[in-house]
Amino acid sequence: MAEEKVAIVTGSSRGIGAAIANRIAGDGINVVINYTNDEAGANKVVEAVKAKGVDCLCVKADITKKAQVENLFLQAKEKFGRIDYLVNNAGVLTYSPIADLSEEEFDRMFAINVKGTFFCCQLACKHMEDGGSIVNLSSSTTMYMLPNYGCYVASKGAVEQLTRSLSREVSSRGIRVNVVSPGPIDTELFRAGKTEEQIKRFEQLAAFGRLGQPNEVADVVAFLLSDDSKWMTAQNVRVNGGTA
Repeated sequence: MAEEKVAIVTGSSRGIGAAIANRIAGDGINVVINYTNDEAGANKVVEAVKAKGVDCLCVKADITKKAQVENLFLQAKEKFGRIDYLVNNAGVLTYSPIADLSEEEFDRMFAINVKGTFFCCQLACKHMEDGGSIVNLSSSTTMYMLPNYGCYVASKGAVEQLTRSLSREVSSRGIRVNVVSPGPIDTELFRAGKTEEQIKRFEQLAAFGRLGQPNEVADVVAFLLSDDSKWMTAQNVRVNGGTA
């Protein structure tokens, strides 16, 4: 009997991360839930994951701190004995003109979006089983010239380039590394700081005339973790409903 697979999903107490955890649990994958502050939300996701018949571990870890990332991976290995998949979902967004962004806001976005993703990828190189899969979350906003997104798209562009380089470094072990770049998805992170008028404009930009749902991103992530995508690496899959 094949050993059960194990996935770490960062920032999985809500939104897209929670949807990913629930989706892959349905595929029989044991899940490591990660959160920084939202313990109540993380516990709800744990309950939902376990209801699908798989095992689950919940670990509080600030991914901007390497020691805490190391602890996250070590707890996963102690619990399950293996790590097969990593989904770097944790991220933050502050809307601001480039001219007005504070140093603290810049540091926070790069610490979580880039530094955290980097540390998790680094630890995955050491602990992940051969033949595994890493999925990093970027954003379709990297394609557009949107005002007030300058620092955010800079951080997500860094994630995309990190993915390309890492894919070559781990290819000899059969590990795939890809990016998923959601468009406007109906989450708390997306709605924060936007008026209803602004949200309507985003809906109109999509070919389907609506916001995407977290589960629609989760389905694509699940595909990239599965053997159905074994000939895909260094790719950026834009899950954006044809937003243009």
